[in-house]
Amino acid sequence: MLSLAALTACNRGAHPLLMNKPAPDFTVSDGRTSVHLASYRGKVVLLNFWATWCGPCVQEMPSLLQLHHALPEVAIVAISVDEDATSYTNFLARRHVDLITVRDPRETVPTLYHTNMWPETYVIDRQGTIRRKFVGAQDWNSPEIRAYLKSL
Repeated sequence: MLSLAALTACNRGAHPLLMNKPAPDFTVSDGRTSVHLASYRGKVVLLNFWATWCGPCVQEMPSLLQLHHALPEVAIVAISVDEDATSYTNFLARRHVDLITVRDPRETVPTLYHTNMWPETYVIDRQGTIRRKFVGAQDWNSPEIRAYLKSL
């Protein structure tokens, strides 16, 4: 069970750089999908950085998908750092990934967010402000996490 202390923000250190600041806007496209963060204003956004070769990311994906289906009002935007387009596409098909995901092999968006470890997830509120950062794989089915997301 996740403790309330785990809901506090971290940046692989004591204080995340972007906490309580406007989320840096971006547009990223991989030829199949294009994502512009500003288009999600008015919705709670989970901005998840991941890769198909990352064990904890693969472990986390089923609960992200369950959250996506249980709370469709929360926009989950998954940014993959995969370089291999075929492996990425095959993973999405094999795992039936139907949330919004885009491949960013140059890591332009993770760099913007000062992220270089996977998975990491930012919670962005309806006004576009970063409220939390989760480091590592999470159980997105946790009642505490779901209650927190609903409270935003």
